[in-house]
Amino acid sequence: MGQQFLAQIRRSAPTIPDAVLMNYLENITYKLASRSQLQDHRLSFVIIDSEELNAFAAPGGIIGVNTGLFINARTESEFASVMAHEIAHVSQRHFARGVDQAQSGQVGQIASLLASVLIMATSQAEHGAAAITAVQGRAVENQLRFSRSNEAEADRVGQDNIFAAGFDPEAMGTLFENLQAISRFRSRPPEFLLSHPVTESQISPDARGRAIRYPLREYGVNMEYQINRARVIGHYAPDKADLVSEYQRLLSESTSEFARDVNRYSLVIAYYENEQYTDAVRTLLPLLNKDANRISYVVTMAEILTEQNEPNQAIDFLQRHLEINPNNHALTIAYVNALIEARAYIQAAEMMELHSVYRENDHHLWYQLAETWGQAGNISKVHQARAEYFALMYDFRSAREQLQFALRIEEDNGAAPAEQARLRQKITETEQRALALSGPQ
Repeated sequence: MGQQFLAQIRRSAPTIPDAVLMNYLENITYKLASRSQLQDHRLSFVIIDSEELNAFAAPGGIIGVNTGLFINARTESEFASVMAHEIAHVSQRHFARGVDQAQSGQVGQIASLLASVLIMATSQAEHGAAAITAVQGRAVENQLRFSRSNEAEADRVGQDNIFAAGFDPEAMGTLFENLQAISRFRSRPPEFLLSHPVTESQISPDARGRAIRYPLREYGVNMEYQINRARVIGHYAPDKADLVSEYQRLLSESTSEFARDVNRYSLVIAYYENEQYTDAVRTLLPLLNKDANRISYVVTMAEILTEQNEPNQAIDFLQRHLEINPNNHALTIAYVNALIEARAYIQAAEMMELHSVYRENDHHLWYQLAETWGQAGNISKVHQARAEYFALMYDFRSAREQLQFALRIEEDNGAAPAEQARLRQKITETEQRALALSGPQ
């Protein structure tokens, strides 16, 4: 059920392939999950390209966020509070309880339950990503979304978990108060408040009151979160030149080393977004000199060099870091992109194939792999990568067709019997998955 939901999200909403963001989301979520009540830590992640603040969880350990969460959560603890809330929905089996209730009533309600979560995840007025109208969607959501008791439980359990993971438990109340303040100046509240019913009575006595119970401790600031937040803010900035001017001013006015580093990196991103690549490199170098092995800095430098038509410099720069951090997702994708820019298509595709062993459920990776094999001229490999992509979308008919195309090419080219047998086996497995999905006839 969860995997079908994830496939539907991928089809219905624009997702963002930024590997630095994905690395961060995975790391912080696993850190929280290790301190949670989750028994199964096999999680799947999706980042939706939307400025709306929202996050969601779904059956089977599906965790998703809108990039808008990075914009609205000013600190890592605020971001963690939302993620801990979503993990709590999974660990407390709120979905499973909902399915049990649906099964005891009308079977059709199970599909509606899944649809309501999809609506909550993709409801964005500006993108129109939801597959049904706003009126229909909100009606289903209001009927089936988590009860207020479930939301309160997710808040309570999530707040315990963020403290256990080393984050500030007051951040949950702070973030909710900020969201309420935002909603006062908008005709439509932030999406997170629509899909996660929170009242003023919950915010003050509950989140704030619970925070007092935790022992006092010092909570530091986190540069990595601010790096990812800066990348998102730069991505959405409507006027890149204005963004450059703003961060030039903020950098000159910085009163602490941390603020100076955050504003310096933000200025790097502003220069990058405004295609001022020489300025971006010059501004990033002091950060790299200070912390030469921070992966996000390394990837940013490689991205700038690649966009500056210096992919070979990016390749040389990344190789040493990949030796230190083999299979790191952000480094690998930056390396692949530099190879593609250098027209080393076969090497890039082979690198992605190796990486797919560790990230077999990454639909962005399979899509890019198909495109790159096409540039390399290996049409059989194009069809095989497309088959993996369609299978992740639960489009098994198209996946089977792509595998059949690949098999026909391999037969015509006189491929080794083992390779032909492997493709036939893949076709059989795809047919079996399609049959299992259709259920009893």
